[in-house]
Amino acid sequence: MDDAPPASAPLTEGASVRRAPSGRRRLALFCLAMAPVAALLGLLAWGAVQSSGNPGGLAVNAAPGEEPASGRRAPDFAVTTLDGGRVYDNEALRGKYALIDFWSSWCPPCRAEASDLAAVYEEYKDAPVEFVGVAIWDETRAVLSHVERYRVGYPNAMDTDGDMVVAFGVRGIPEKYVLDREGRIVRKLTGPVSRERLRQILDELLADDG
Repeated sequence: MDDAPPASAPLTEGASVRRAPSGRRRLALFCLAMAPVAALLGLLAWGAVQSSGNPGGLAVNAAPGEEPASGRRAPDFAVTTLDGGRVYDNEALRGKYALIDFWSSWCPPCRAEASDLAAVYEEYKDAPVEFVGVAIWDETRAVLSHVERYRVGYPNAMDTDGDMVVAFGVRGIPEKYVLDREGRIVRKLTGPVSRERLRQILDELLADDG
């Protein structure tokens, strides 16, 4: 008896042989599978451009408000002014009342209050009061344009890496932290502030010195 394996049956007309996908076909299948992912990434990028860079986790405080102040010392920080002329940190502000304002040029409430902040700063220049603006999620050119447009005379800097945002626990803009002479956070203001309200706050603080 012949134990040799049977020969393969010949292919009949119309029959086909299954072959592994070619390299080109595998690439096409991969691209097809990744298309939804690419579309999602493109949509997110488009949304970021349309929101002028706002990452979405940062709220815009449209209405004036105030939250309880912690009373704790302000976290350590150091920022360099836009012109690179001076570094502002905890020690540089010690001995003065300080208003640290977190803002962005694309933020409508920030633009709405800009003139009032600039005017009150000029009124209190001879008092032991300092304003420091800290622009976040913004571009240098836009920040400089804002400062020039609203004639902002107080020092401004950019928190490029978000270190101050994290340290202070900023959740929206505009958001202001008022420090006493010892560097403790005594007021936390959210949303735009009027000249009258800001004058009242500063006068109350200065009256405590008397």
